[in-house]
Amino acid sequence: MPATPHLIPSLVQGAASAIHTHAEEVTALDQAIGDGDHVLNLQRGLDALAKQAESISALDWPAALQKIGMTLMSSVGGASGSLYGTLFIATGKAMKDREMNLANLAEAFAQGVEAMKARGKADRGEKTMLDVLIPVADALKSAAEHALPLPQLVDEVSRAAEAGMESTRDMIATKGRASFLGERAIGHVDAGARSSQLMISAIAEVLTGKSR
Repeated sequence: MPATPHLIPSLVQGAASAIHTHAEEVTALDQAIGDGDHVLNLQRGLDALAKQAESISALDWPAALQKIGMTLMSSVGGASGSLYGTLFIATGKAMKDREMNLANLAEAFAQGVEAMKARGKADRGEKTMLDVLIPVADALKSAAEHALPLPQLVDEVSRAAEAGMESTRDMIATKGRASFLGERAIGHVDAGARSSQLMISAIAEVLTGKSR
């Protein structure tokens, strides 16, 4: 895979563009069962990343991932900032002194997701962004085990993210404000799952050279 931190500005731009394009949709999802500020918080973090993207891209991968995590943690705020920050910081730490390749990234990302699970005291099936990130971690691991070429890898990851996002529609939320709604949350996709899926799909498109 094209494993250079110089991709970071393009990856951040792709993620930010996806959130901007779908801002109204994700906000409506969040207003239905959440606090309604998810998109604004996320955009604040992506703006902060965009301003630092060039300097971050000059770092090695472990340092770059940890810097991304620290930036998100300090700029996004709320649960999302803490969770995304934890994901990237833990992934970066797991990559320390390791070559950036698919096998190492898959293992490091899985460790990042485990750290996020611990921080949020949540797991798959609770109508959160973990319902996207856990399947993506599994897809990366499977892709590494089968040495999939990049186009097939990003297709598998994108499909896993979309299926995970859609799975939240029929779940009862147990975390955040949505948990107070009980069965009334059923029928609504989780906003955090949708935004995670959008950013992952956008990153996949950048990696394969597709334009939005």
